[in-house]
Amino acid sequence: MSAQLDKLWYTRCPVPTGLGIAIQQGWLEEVFRRQGTELGSILESNDFATRESHFSHKVRNSVRHGGSIPAISARSLGRDTRLIGLSWADEAQLILARPESGIESVKDLKGRRFGLPNWKNVEIDFSRAQAIRGLENALRLEGLEVSDVELVDQDIERHYSDRAAEQVGGALTWNGRSVSRGRASNLEVIALLRGEVDAIFLKGAHGAQVASQFGLTTVIDTGSHPDPLVRSNNGTPRTLAVDGHLLDNHFDAAVTILDQVIRAEEWAWEHPAEVRRFLGRETNASEYWVTAAYGEDAHKRLRTDLAEQSVTALQDFTSFLHRWGFIPNDFAVREWIDARPLEAVRHAALAV
Repeated sequence: MSAQLDKLWYTRCPVPTGLGIAIQQGWLEEVFRRQGTELGSILESNDFATRESHFSHKVRNSVRHGGSIPAISARSLGRDTRLIGLSWADEAQLILARPESGIESVKDLKGRRFGLPNWKNVEIDFSRAQAIRGLENALRLEGLEVSDVELVDQDIERHYSDRAAEQVGGALTWNGRSVSRGRASNLEVIALLRGEVDAIFLKGAHGAQVASQFGLTTVIDTGSHPDPLVRSNNGTPRTLAVDGHLLDNHFDAAVTILDQVIRAEEWAWEHPAEVRRFLGRETNASEYWVTAAYGEDAHKRLRTDLAEQSVTALQDFTSFLHRWGFIPNDFAVREWIDARPLEAVRHAALAV
Protein backbone atom coordinates (compact mmCIF):
# COMPACT_ATOMS: atom_id res chain seq x y z
CA MET A 1 0.00 0.00 0.00
CA SER A 2 1.13 3.56 -0.67
CA ALA A 3 1.72 6.04 2.11
CA GLN A 4 -1.05 8.53 2.90
CA LEU A 5 -0.93 11.51 0.56
CA ASP A 6 -1.99 14.71 2.30
CA LYS A 7 -2.04 16.97 -0.76
CA LEU A 8 -1.88 16.42 -4.50
CA TRP A 9 -0.97 19.35 -6.72
CA TYR A 10 -2.33 19.34 -10.26
CA THR A 11 -2.02 21.49 -13.34
CA ARG A 12 -3.17 21.26 -16.93
CA CYS A 13 -2.98 23.42 -20.02
CA PRO A 14 -6.10 25.11 -21.49
CA VAL A 15 -6.33 22.50 -24.22
CA PRO A 16 -8.25 19.23 -24.69
CA THR A 17 -7.11 16.76 -22.00
CA GLY A 18 -8.77 14.03 -19.99
CA LEU A 19 -7.40 15.61 -16.83
CA GLY A 20 -9.15 18.88 -17.65
CA ILE A 21 -12.48 17.12 -18.05
CA ALA A 22 -11.96 15.08 -14.86
CA ILE A 23 -11.34 18.34 -12.98
CA GLN A 24 -14.31 20.15 -14.54
CA GLN A 25 -16.54 17.18 -13.68
CA GLY A 26 -15.30 17.20 -10.09
CA TRP A 27 -14.31 13.56 -10.35
CA LEU A 28 -10.66 14.03 -9.41
CA GLU A 29 -11.51 16.02 -6.29
CA GLU A 30 -14.22 13.56 -5.28
CA VAL A 31 -12.09 10.43 -5.49
CA PHE A 32 -9.15 11.97 -3.67
CA ARG A 33 -11.36 13.49 -0.98
CA ARG A 34 -12.56 9.98 -0.19
CA GLN A 35 -8.92 9.01 0.27
CA GLY A 36 -8.27 11.95 2.60
CA THR A 37 -6.18 13.85 0.06
CA GLU A 38 -6.57 17.57 -0.58
CA LEU A 39 -6.23 18.86 -4.14
CA GLY A 40 -4.31 22.02 -4.94
CA SER A 41 -4.24 23.87 -8.27
CA ILE A 42 -0.72 24.96 -9.18
CA LEU A 43 -1.91 27.72 -11.51
CA GLU A 44 -4.30 29.15 -8.90
CA SER A 45 -1.65 29.39 -6.19
CA ASN A 46 -0.80 32.82 -4.79
CA ASP A 47 2.86 31.75 -4.63
CA PHE A 48 4.91 32.55 -7.75
CA ALA A 49 7.28 29.60 -7.30
CA THR A 50 4.33 27.20 -7.08
CA ARG A 51 2.70 28.64 -10.21
CA GLU A 52 6.02 28.39 -12.02
CA SER A 53 5.97 24.63 -11.42
CA HIS A 54 3.42 24.43 -14.26
CA PHE A 55 6.48 24.93 -16.47
CA SER A 56 9.35 23.69 -14.28
CA HIS A 57 7.73 20.73 -12.44
CA LYS A 58 9.46 21.50 -9.15
CA VAL A 59 6.52 21.02 -6.76
CA ARG A 60 6.56 17.67 -4.99
CA ASN A 61 3.55 15.35 -5.35
CA SER A 62 2.25 16.97 -8.52
CA VAL A 63 0.76 15.93 -11.85
CA ARG A 64 0.76 17.85 -15.11
CA HIS A 65 -1.20 17.12 -18.30
CA GLY A 66 -0.57 19.43 -21.21
CA GLY A 67 1.92 20.65 -23.78
CA SER A 68 5.07 18.55 -23.88
CA ILE A 69 7.73 21.27 -24.09
CA PRO A 70 7.81 22.27 -20.39
CA ALA A 71 7.73 18.61 -19.33
CA ILE A 72 10.57 17.75 -21.72
CA SER A 73 12.54 20.77 -20.49
CA ALA A 74 12.17 19.74 -16.84
CA ARG A 75 13.39 16.25 -17.63
CA SER A 76 16.29 17.58 -19.70
CA LEU A 77 17.33 19.76 -16.75
CA GLY A 78 17.54 16.66 -14.56
CA ARG A 79 14.34 16.96 -12.56
CA ASP A 80 12.94 13.68 -11.31
CA THR A 81 9.73 13.30 -13.28
CA ARG A 82 8.10 10.24 -14.80
CA LEU A 83 6.00 10.04 -17.94
CA ILE A 84 2.92 7.90 -17.25
CA GLY A 85 0.78 8.70 -20.28
CA LEU A 86 0.59 10.44 -23.66
CA SER A 87 -2.49 11.86 -25.38
CA TRP A 88 -2.71 12.87 -29.02
CA ALA A 89 -5.50 15.23 -30.04
CA ASP A 90 -4.67 16.78 -33.42
CA GLU A 91 -5.25 20.51 -33.65
CA ALA A 92 -4.94 23.30 -36.18
CA GLN A 93 -1.31 24.38 -36.64
CA LEU A 94 -1.45 27.33 -38.97
CA ILE A 95 1.09 29.41 -40.81
CA LEU A 96 -0.78 32.60 -41.62
CA ALA A 97 -0.06 35.51 -43.94
CA ARG A 98 -1.79 38.72 -45.02
CA PRO A 99 -3.55 38.29 -48.39
CA GLU A 100 -1.76 41.33 -49.78
CA SER A 101 1.64 39.74 -49.02
CA GLY A 102 1.27 37.45 -52.02
CA ILE A 103 2.20 34.43 -49.90
CA GLU A 104 -0.05 31.58 -50.94
CA SER A 105 2.15 28.52 -50.53
CA VAL A 106 5.04 27.37 -48.36
CA LYS A 107 7.46 28.02 -51.24
CA ASP A 108 6.43 31.68 -51.14
CA LEU A 109 7.87 31.99 -47.61
CA LYS A 110 11.43 31.90 -48.92
CA GLY A 111 13.17 35.20 -48.18
CA ARG A 112 10.17 36.59 -46.28
CA ARG A 113 9.90 37.83 -42.68
CA PHE A 114 8.52 35.38 -40.12
CA GLY A 115 7.36 36.75 -36.77
CA LEU A 116 8.36 34.81 -33.66
CA PRO A 117 7.56 35.33 -29.96
CA ASN A 118 10.63 35.85 -27.80
CA TRP A 119 9.88 35.48 -24.08
CA LYS A 120 13.01 36.90 -22.46
CA ASN A 121 12.40 35.97 -18.81
CA VAL A 122 11.28 32.34 -18.85
CA GLU A 123 13.01 29.02 -18.30
CA ILE A 124 11.63 27.52 -21.50
CA ASP A 125 10.09 29.57 -24.31
CA PHE A 126 7.51 27.01 -25.40
CA SER A 127 5.60 29.42 -27.66
CA ARG A 128 8.75 30.19 -29.67
CA ALA A 129 9.72 26.53 -29.84
CA GLN A 130 6.33 25.40 -31.15
CA ALA A 131 6.33 28.17 -33.77
CA ILE A 132 9.78 27.18 -35.06
CA ARG A 133 8.70 23.54 -35.09
CA GLY A 134 5.64 24.34 -37.19
CA LEU A 135 7.70 26.52 -39.51
CA GLU A 136 10.49 23.98 -39.94
CA ASN A 137 8.09 21.11 -40.59
CA ALA A 138 6.26 23.16 -43.22
CA LEU A 139 9.41 24.36 -44.98
CA ARG A 140 10.96 20.91 -45.14
CA LEU A 141 7.94 19.65 -47.07
CA GLU A 142 9.16 21.90 -49.89
CA GLY A 143 12.90 21.29 -49.51
CA LEU A 144 13.46 24.52 -47.58
CA GLU A 145 14.95 25.26 -44.16
CA VAL A 146 14.29 27.87 -41.50
CA SER A 147 17.48 29.63 -42.65
CA ASP A 148 15.62 30.39 -45.89
CA VAL A 149 13.35 32.88 -44.09
CA GLU A 150 14.11 35.96 -42.00
CA LEU A 151 13.16 35.50 -38.35
CA VAL A 152 11.81 38.64 -36.67
CA ASP A 153 11.53 38.52 -32.86
CA GLN A 154 8.61 39.97 -30.95
CA ASP A 155 10.20 40.55 -27.53
CA ILE A 156 8.06 39.87 -24.45
CA GLU A 157 9.39 41.05 -21.07
CA ARG A 158 6.59 39.57 -18.95
CA HIS A 159 6.74 36.20 -17.24
CA TYR A 160 4.34 33.32 -17.86
CA SER A 161 3.54 33.03 -14.14
CA ASP A 162 3.18 36.70 -13.20
CA ARG A 163 -0.48 36.33 -12.19
CA ALA A 164 -2.46 33.57 -10.56
CA ALA A 165 -5.33 32.00 -12.46
CA GLU A 166 -8.87 31.63 -11.17
CA GLN A 167 -11.61 29.06 -11.66
CA VAL A 168 -14.64 30.49 -13.42
CA GLY A 169 -17.33 28.03 -14.44
CA GLY A 170 -14.86 25.20 -14.01
CA ALA A 171 -12.30 26.68 -16.40
CA LEU A 172 -9.05 28.45 -15.68
CA THR A 173 -9.13 32.17 -16.41
CA TRP A 174 -6.72 35.06 -15.99
CA ASN A 175 -8.60 38.26 -15.25
CA GLY A 176 -11.41 36.91 -17.40
CA ARG A 177 -9.10 35.68 -20.15
CA SER A 178 -7.79 32.22 -20.88
CA VAL A 179 -4.52 31.38 -19.18
CA SER A 180 -3.20 30.24 -22.54
CA ARG A 181 0.08 32.07 -22.87
CA GLY A 182 -0.45 31.68 -26.57
CA ARG A 183 -2.50 34.85 -26.24
CA ALA A 184 0.81 36.67 -26.18
CA SER A 185 0.76 35.71 -29.86
CA ASN A 186 -1.36 38.84 -30.19
CA LEU A 187 2.01 40.61 -30.57
CA GLU A 188 2.75 38.54 -33.67
CA VAL A 189 -0.76 39.20 -34.97
CA ILE A 190 -0.31 42.94 -34.52
CA ALA A 191 3.09 42.81 -36.25
CA LEU A 192 1.52 40.86 -39.11
CA LEU A 193 -1.38 43.28 -39.53
CA ARG A 194 1.00 46.24 -39.46
CA GLY A 195 3.08 44.68 -42.21
CA GLU A 196 6.14 44.38 -39.97
CA VAL A 197 6.30 40.65 -40.70
CA ASP A 198 4.96 38.57 -43.57
CA ALA A 199 3.85 35.39 -41.79
CA ILE A 200 3.31 33.92 -38.31
CA PHE A 201 2.42 30.62 -36.64
CA LEU A 202 -0.74 30.17 -34.55
CA LYS A 203 -2.47 27.05 -33.36
CA GLY A 204 -5.65 25.74 -31.75
CA ALA A 205 -8.97 27.52 -31.39
CA HIS A 206 -7.29 30.91 -30.98
CA GLY A 207 -5.36 30.48 -34.22
CA ALA A 208 -8.44 29.40 -36.18
CA GLN A 209 -10.43 32.35 -34.85
CA VAL A 210 -7.72 34.92 -35.60
CA ALA A 211 -7.30 33.60 -39.14
CA SER A 212 -11.01 34.05 -39.82
CA GLN A 213 -11.44 37.31 -37.93
CA PHE A 214 -8.74 39.11 -39.92
CA GLY A 215 -9.21 37.34 -43.23
CA LEU A 216 -5.70 35.89 -43.18
CA THR A 217 -4.36 33.43 -45.72
CA THR A 218 -3.71 29.96 -44.33
CA VAL A 219 -0.46 29.06 -46.04
CA ILE A 220 -0.51 25.55 -44.54
CA ASP A 221 -2.05 23.67 -41.66
CA THR A 222 0.62 21.19 -40.58
CA GLY A 223 -1.85 19.88 -38.00
CA SER A 224 -3.80 18.14 -40.75
CA HIS A 225 -0.83 16.59 -42.58
CA PRO A 226 -1.02 12.78 -42.95
CA ASP A 227 2.50 12.23 -41.54
CA PRO A 228 2.33 12.20 -37.70
CA LEU A 229 5.92 13.50 -37.44
CA VAL A 230 4.87 16.59 -39.42
CA ARG A 231 1.94 17.03 -37.04
CA SER A 232 4.14 16.42 -34.00
CA ASN A 233 4.53 19.57 -31.91
CA ASN A 234 3.96 20.85 -28.37
CA GLY A 235 0.44 19.40 -28.25
CA THR A 236 0.94 16.28 -30.34
CA PRO A 237 1.44 14.36 -28.20
CA ARG A 238 0.68 15.93 -24.82
CA THR A 239 2.42 14.56 -21.75
CA LEU A 240 0.87 13.27 -18.52
CA ALA A 241 3.74 13.46 -16.05
CA VAL A 242 4.20 13.15 -12.29
CA ASP A 243 7.17 13.80 -10.06
CA GLY A 244 9.27 10.87 -8.90
CA HIS A 245 8.39 11.32 -5.24
CA LEU A 246 4.70 10.84 -5.97
CA LEU A 247 5.32 7.68 -7.95
CA ASP A 248 7.80 6.21 -5.46
CA ASN A 249 5.87 7.02 -2.29
CA HIS A 250 2.23 7.34 -3.42
CA PHE A 251 1.97 4.92 -6.32
CA ASP A 252 -1.74 4.37 -5.76
CA ALA A 253 -2.32 8.10 -6.26
CA ALA A 254 -0.63 7.97 -9.67
CA VAL A 255 -2.85 5.04 -10.61
CA THR A 256 -5.93 6.96 -9.43
CA ILE A 257 -4.96 9.98 -11.52
CA LEU A 258 -4.57 7.91 -14.66
CA ASP A 259 -7.77 6.02 -13.91
CA GLN A 260 -9.75 9.27 -13.68
CA VAL A 261 -8.16 10.64 -16.85
CA ILE A 262 -9.16 7.52 -18.77
CA ARG A 263 -12.62 7.57 -17.17
CA ALA A 264 -13.10 11.16 -18.40
CA GLU A 265 -11.94 10.23 -21.90
CA GLU A 266 -14.25 7.22 -22.12
CA TRP A 267 -17.13 9.40 -20.96
CA ALA A 268 -16.18 11.94 -23.64
CA TRP A 269 -16.49 9.40 -26.44
CA GLU A 270 -20.21 9.10 -25.72
CA HIS A 271 -20.95 12.80 -25.03
CA PRO A 272 -19.80 14.93 -28.00
CA ALA A 273 -22.01 17.95 -27.26
CA GLU A 274 -20.97 18.12 -23.61
CA VAL A 275 -17.31 17.73 -24.60
CA ARG A 276 -17.54 20.69 -26.99
CA ARG A 277 -18.89 22.79 -24.12
CA PHE A 278 -16.18 21.57 -21.77
CA LEU A 279 -13.46 22.26 -24.34
CA GLY A 280 -14.94 25.69 -25.02
CA ARG A 281 -14.56 26.54 -21.33
CA GLU A 282 -11.12 24.95 -21.22
CA THR A 283 -9.81 26.91 -24.21
CA ASN A 284 -11.86 30.06 -23.55
CA ALA A 285 -13.33 29.78 -27.05
CA SER A 286 -16.75 29.19 -28.56
CA GLU A 287 -17.83 25.68 -29.49
CA TYR A 288 -17.61 26.74 -33.13
CA TRP A 289 -13.89 27.48 -32.88
CA VAL A 290 -13.28 24.37 -30.80
CA THR A 291 -14.75 22.35 -33.67
CA ALA A 292 -12.78 24.32 -36.26
CA ALA A 293 -9.52 23.73 -34.42
CA TYR A 294 -9.95 20.19 -33.10
CA GLY A 295 -12.46 18.67 -35.51
CA GLU A 296 -16.02 17.36 -35.39
CA ASP A 297 -14.66 14.25 -33.70
CA ALA A 298 -12.72 16.08 -30.98
CA HIS A 299 -14.45 13.98 -28.32
CA LYS A 300 -13.03 10.80 -29.86
CA ARG A 301 -9.49 12.16 -29.93
CA LEU A 302 -9.18 12.13 -26.14
CA ARG A 303 -7.21 8.97 -25.47
CA THR A 304 -4.30 8.62 -23.06
CA ASP A 305 -1.96 5.66 -23.48
CA LEU A 306 1.67 4.99 -24.40
CA ALA A 307 1.11 4.30 -28.08
CA GLU A 308 4.16 3.71 -30.24
CA GLN A 309 3.29 6.62 -32.55
CA SER A 310 3.22 9.00 -29.60
CA VAL A 311 6.51 7.74 -28.15
CA THR A 312 8.27 7.96 -31.52
CA ALA A 313 6.93 11.47 -32.17
CA LEU A 314 7.89 12.67 -28.70
CA GLN A 315 11.45 11.41 -29.21
CA ASP A 316 11.67 13.22 -32.54
CA PHE A 317 10.34 16.39 -30.93
CA THR A 318 12.74 16.11 -27.98
CA SER A 319 15.68 15.87 -30.37
CA PHE A 320 14.34 18.90 -32.25
CA LEU A 321 14.25 20.95 -29.02
CA HIS A 322 17.87 19.98 -28.28
CA ARG A 323 19.02 20.71 -31.83
CA TRP A 324 17.56 24.21 -31.60
CA GLY A 325 19.03 24.86 -28.14
CA PHE A 326 15.74 25.00 -26.25
CA ILE A 327 16.85 22.21 -23.89
CA PRO A 328 20.41 21.50 -22.69
CA ASN A 329 20.36 17.71 -23.01
CA ASP A 330 18.76 15.24 -25.37
CA PHE A 331 17.54 12.05 -23.71
CA ALA A 332 15.83 8.74 -24.41
CA VAL A 333 12.09 9.18 -24.02
CA ARG A 334 11.63 5.46 -23.38
CA GLU A 335 13.79 5.73 -20.27
CA TRP A 336 11.51 8.52 -19.01
CA ILE A 337 8.40 6.37 -19.28
CA ASP A 338 7.02 4.45 -16.30
CA ALA A 339 4.27 2.22 -17.64
CA ARG A 340 3.33 0.69 -14.28
CA PRO A 341 0.37 3.01 -13.49
CA LEU A 342 -1.16 2.39 -16.93
CA GLU A 343 -0.63 -1.36 -16.53
CA ALA A 344 -2.31 -1.20 -13.11
CA VAL A 345 -5.34 0.63 -14.54
CA ARG A 346 -5.67 -1.87 -17.38
CA HIS A 347 -5.28 -4.84 -15.01
CA ALA A 348 -8.01 -3.45 -12.73
CA ALA A 349 -10.32 -2.96 -15.72
CA LEU A 350 -9.84 -6.55 -16.83
CA ALA A 351 -10.57 -7.77 -13.31
CA VAL A 352 -14.00 -6.14 -13.20
